Amino acid sequence: MGESIPEIVRDPAAIERRSMEIIGDELARMKKEIPTENLPVVKRAIHASADFDYAENLCFLNTPMEAGKGAVKAGIPIVTDTNMAKAGIHVSSLTPYGGSVSCFMADPGVAAIANEKGTTRAEIAMEKAARNFRAPVLVIGNAPTALISVARMIEEGGFAPSLVIGVPVGFVNVEESKEYAAKVCRKFSIPAIIAMGRKGGSSVAAAIMNAIIYEAAGRKI
Repeated sequence: MGESIPEIVRDPAAIERRSMEIIGDELARMKKEIPTENLPVVKRAIHASADFDYAENLCFLNTPMEAGKGAVKAGIPIVTDTNMAKAGIHVSSLTPYGGSVSCFMADPGVAAIANEKGTTRAEIAMEKAARNFRAPVLVIGNAPTALISVARMIEEGGFAPSLVIGVPVGFVNVEESKEYAAKVCRKFSIPAIIAMGRKGGSSVAAAIMNAIIYEAAGRKI
C-alpha cells in the first residue's frame, strides 16, 4: 500500500494566514527586535523565500514604509528590473490609486543602447525610468547594475526616486552595489529598503513591494 496522504490546508487565505503565524512565532523565538512599521516587509520577504536571514539583512533607510505607502496612495509609477518582479506585484491593489507597474527590459531601444554602450539592459532600463518618470518607485530584484545605475543617477543629481527597493541576488557586483546604494541613499535622504549581502531575487522584491501596497490599502497580516 502507498503512503497515506497528509492532511493539508487548501484554502489560500488560510495558508497565508497560518504561514504568517508561523513566521511570527519563529521571529519571537529568535528574539528579533523588528520595528513594528517594518515588520510587514520582513514577514513578506521571509514568506517569499522561507529564509529568516531577512530578519537581519534588510536595511531600512529614511522611513521607507511611510514613503512607500505615500507613493502608492499618490499613484506614483512603479518600475521593476525584471518582468518576473513586475508579474509578482499585485497590480489590482494599485487600481484604486491609479498606480501602474512598468518594466523596460524588453524594450528594443533599451537593448540597442545597451549593445552600443557595452553594458547591461538593466542599467539602461533604469536610465529610461529616470527619463520617463520624475520620482518613480524602483523595485530591483535581479540586476546589481540596475541598482548601481540608480545610485549613480541620484549621486549625479536631479534624480530622486520616491522609494528604492534594492534586493539584487548573486555573486558578482551584488554586495558592492548594495553598499554603494545604501551610502548614496543615506547621503541624499532617499527612502530605501536594501537587502545587504548576496541574497535577494525578483520574488523577494515583489513581496516587499506587495507588503507596502497592502499596508497602504489597510490590509493587515
